[in-house]
Amino acid sequence: MTSNNSHFVAPIDETPLLATDAVKTDQAPLSLWSDAWRKLRRRPLFIISSLLIVALVVVALFPGLFSSVAPNDGCELANSEGGPTAGHPFGFTFQGCDIYSRVIHGTQASLSVGVLSVLCVLVIGVTVGAIAGYYGGWVDAVLARLGDIFFALPLILGALVITQLPLFRENRSVWTVVFVISLLAWPQMARITRGAVIEVRNADFVTAARSLGVSKFGALVRHVLPNALAPIIVLATLELGVFIVAEATLSFLGIGLPQGIMSWGNDIAGAQASIRTHPQIMLYPAAALSITVLSFIMLGDAVRDALDPKSRQR
Repeated sequence: MTSNNSHFVAPIDETPLLATDAVKTDQAPLSLWSDAWRKLRRRPLFIISSLLIVALVVVALFPGLFSSVAPNDGCELANSEGGPTAGHPFGFTFQGCDIYSRVIHGTQASLSVGVLSVLCVLVIGVTVGAIAGYYGGWVDAVLARLGDIFFALPLILGALVITQLPLFRENRSVWTVVFVISLLAWPQMARITRGAVIEVRNADFVTAARSLGVSKFGALVRHVLPNALAPIIVLATLELGVFIVAEATLSFLGIGLPQGIMSWGNDIAGAQASIRTHPQIMLYPAAALSITVLSFIMLGDAVRDALDPKSRQR
């Protein structure tokens, strides 16, 4: 009869210890940014969007490498709405201009407006949101109400009104469009920054820094903001595509960039007269605009998934 006090212990050599042995205890844990980069470089969505954006930046900086024809040179009515020929793979516009050259040179203006607008929105929105979220009280109340006033103005509708003012109507340029977009688009960035700062401001490391004599402003700049950058970077990446579309919309309506500046929005507007008989004139600048915006949206989605703590736990 077997005793009830018998104990059965598995042999030591049968105990699986591979998982424990595989842990590298001599390495420091990955930071948020290191872990995010490790995830990003393995995602096809991030790789494809990054390659597209790099290609667009190269085209914008060095358009002469991709087109030897100036966009406004050689425009002959004899080539009006002509099809593709040698050296002109996309054909010609209604005015007889090379479509391919205009698409290549239009990249510069569209990307410039998007990048400059994002930078201005970051400066305004992050500053206002960080101050409101960190100091709170009446400062938060005043800045929040100020943001609500601008947030209530739709971007395109507000731009329609502002650009009709004499000062803007008579001086249309890239900087004018950037100023109008930045003036109307900063509240969303301020809201995201405010929420991120509120989550971080009471953390233990911030309290420790304050107890060591760091000023409020110093703690905000050196400790709070660096740990609140994740949602700010995600929003900035997504809004870059939104601002490019906003510029194209304003140019399409005739209140954005002047006709003398190559822009996809201007080309799309100029192709309206030929859309039924020669839709390819509108197709190429519209396709360039769509690919650019899609690239930044895909990049923003990939960065958001990599920096989102909930998705990182899955």
